[in-house]
Amino acid sequence: MDTLNMRTGGQGEPAVLLLHGLGATGAVWAHFAPLLARRVLVPDLPGHGPSSPLPHYSFQTLTRAVARALPGKGPYVVAGHSLGGVLALELASGEYDVEVAGVLALGMKVEWTQDDLGRAATMAARPARVFATRVDAEQAYLKVSGLLGIAPADPAGLRETEGGWRLAMDPAAFGVGAPDLPALLAAARCPVVLAAGENDPMSRPEQLRALDPDAVTLAGLGHNAHVEDPAAVRALLRRFGV
Repeated sequence: MDTLNMRTGGQGEPAVLLLHGLGATGAVWAHFAPLLARRVLVPDLPGHGPSSPLPHYSFQTLTRAVARALPGKGPYVVAGHSLGGVLALELASGEYDVEVAGVLALGMKVEWTQDDLGRAATMAARPARVFATRVDAEQAYLKVSGLLGIAPADPAGLRETEGGWRLAMDPAAFGVGAPDLPALLAAARCPVVLAAGENDPMSRPEQLRALDPDAVTLAGLGHNAHVEDPAAVRALLRRFGV
């Protein structure tokens, strides 16, 4: 049976759904969620942490799996980081029978070259790498998730296996592809805030402003702004009354 691991806590509506980025787990929201005085749902995306893998990874299949695991139809305010931001926009399209009251999409990669897509496809086709020690696997997890130097490795993001340790992430998830962000923004049935750290190499402020002139630049922060400064990112959700 397919399972999607879901951390839950708090009280108050509308609930907030927090979606992590590629290679991470819901643990990246550990210091962010307590700042929200309401019910919070934090899944590990399919193929990440203890959540089951999918036969095929696309923005649609990932979003469908999240929608199926939700305890009700909403409304939800959704904050998503990187890949999670794309899934938040997907969920806001109304195609998944879930009501979304607002979306904060943080640090989404805006521009994709053929080289980017080729590297991702190559990584998706490789078997999971086995590391001799847990420490080596932890370092690999932090690099893949962009958390090196700013957070510890989530134990749920690692798996002991024959010959050593590997990442719990299903490598096939790297093959999710590039999103059509203009189309997703046009289809969203709720208010959307786009944001990125000033120093985020994957989500440059000028790229976001080309999508939305009101996009927010978070001064001094990088790709994982919600980990580096949870309060600065949390403040953006007040635009949705949260």
